[in-house]
Amino acid sequence: MELGKEITRDYAGKQPLFICVLNGAFPFAADLFRQFPEDAEIEFIRLKSYSGTASTGTVKEVLGLNTPIKDRHVIVVEDIVDTGRTIQKLLNDLGAQQPASLKTATLLFKPDALETGTVPEYVGFSIPRKFIIGFGLDLDELARNLNDIYVLKQD
Repeated sequence: MELGKEITRDYAGKQPLFICVLNGAFPFAADLFRQFPEDAEIEFIRLKSYSGTASTGTVKEVLGLNTPIKDRHVIVVEDIVDTGRTIQKLLNDLGAQQPASLKTATLLFKPDALETGTVPEYVGFSIPRKFIIGFGLDLDELARNLNDIYVLKQD
């Protein structure tokens, strides 16, 4: 995995804390975390901003972070960054806790949908503005268990 190599190079000797954004990012986070060959930790946070195929426009924290991150090197692991509102809010909240560094790794990025200036530092794939499911990505909590990623056919 190319992202794993990049993160390994950038965080050599730093013992980063990976923060997985549940539920969607957990398959990607597990794969990415296993690619890091040095000491590291992983934590989980859960946010919700979608209902069906549409963004609600608000970001709700469902499960908060329990680990202090002050002076830690933090990598937020997301499944997808589209409008950027969710990741921007999360990064602002985490940044207020004064980590040593704070970066984002995302499996998928929709640059054409971005409404904020928050561009992830580590991107697996850039994709067009389509609703996708599988490999952690869902439609009302279903289809996360699909092994591959699919474009949802919409009429």
